[in-house]
Amino acid sequence: MASSVRKILDAYSKRKFIRLGIPFVVFVAGGSFFLKQFASLRYEFRKGKMLTKEEAESMGLKTVDVKIASQEMLKEVEKADLDQWQNIRGPRPWEDSKTVQQEQRQLKETVIKADSR
Repeated sequence: MASSVRKILDAYSKRKFIRLGIPFVVFVAGGSFFLKQFASLRYEFRKGKMLTKEEAESMGLKTVDVKIASQEMLKEVEKADLDQWQNIRGPRPWEDSKTVQQEQRQLKETVIKADSR
């Protein structure tokens, strides 16, 4: 009996699929199952609860009403003169900022003098 079982095991161990294929399939299928469990932990603990207005104020956080803030920003944009704007270039990393500022001031002065004539 023992010798017949031994012969069967020897015959199966010589086959590549049984030696390499079955462990690979088990590893891939089992790995996907266990990764699913670990990935679900990531999403379970990511769900944070929202603070209420009272809790935020008790912690010292300032709450701002979004509608009022957006209305104030809209008023600021309406006050701005969008027709008379000028694009001002900042200095490049290799340029000296003081010389660029002096050139911009000189250009501005020449424009103002030309407009006043």
